[in-house]
Amino acid sequence: MDPGMNPKERIARRCAAELRAGQVVNLGLGVPTLVPNHFDAGVDVVFHTENGAFGFGGRPAYFDADSDLTNAGCEPITLRPGAALMDLATSLGAMRRGFIDVTILGALEVDAQGNLANWAVRRKGRWWPGIGGAMDLCHATPKVIAALSHVDKRGAPKVKARCSLPLTGRQCVKVIVTDLAVFDVRPGGGLVLRELCTSLGVAQLRTVTEADFDVSPALPASRA
Repeated sequence: MDPGMNPKERIARRCAAELRAGQVVNLGLGVPTLVPNHFDAGVDVVFHTENGAFGFGGRPAYFDADSDLTNAGCEPITLRPGAALMDLATSLGAMRRGFIDVTILGALEVDAQGNLANWAVRRKGRWWPGIGGAMDLCHATPKVIAALSHVDKRGAPKVKARCSLPLTGRQCVKVIVTDLAVFDVRPGGGLVLRELCTSLGVAQLRTVTEADFDVSPALPASRA
């Protein structure tokens, strides 16, 4: 990935590379909403947003935005030919019935068991903001990709040995994409480093990753 690119855009672009033609892909709040901006208009991926749209595309030009057409983050979207709009109940029903192939979800924490925490932090004695539809997606989607910065604003690792925040889903994450690396989650738990996304070496990555991980044999020896 381009090291000069905004970290959020780097994560979104790398998530886009995980997708394949013909897939139906849900995009959650935050970084995932940037993914369509890294696809050509003719790419055969059907993007879904839980607030009620299948087949949307990237962000429109400023003066072409329609406030009635938004993604899960209330950001403007375009509609591709064949797109469908629906009420929230129908959209959630599609999620629960397994019509989504892949979901890309932002995360506060993710861990070596593939657990995901993305819905709440504790502030002034209360958990907020709320879980939304992410729990449904974790339960019913075959492939969950967690998209997150590798460390928080204080420099603490967000790829944990065990999540400390309330879980959204247990053992649901298959791939972790951060601004520094890409990990696969083994069935039954355990991380495998598949790709380094910056100039960091493996030893340096371990210093900012709480979870232990193995290194894929496919990773170039020069990066180890």
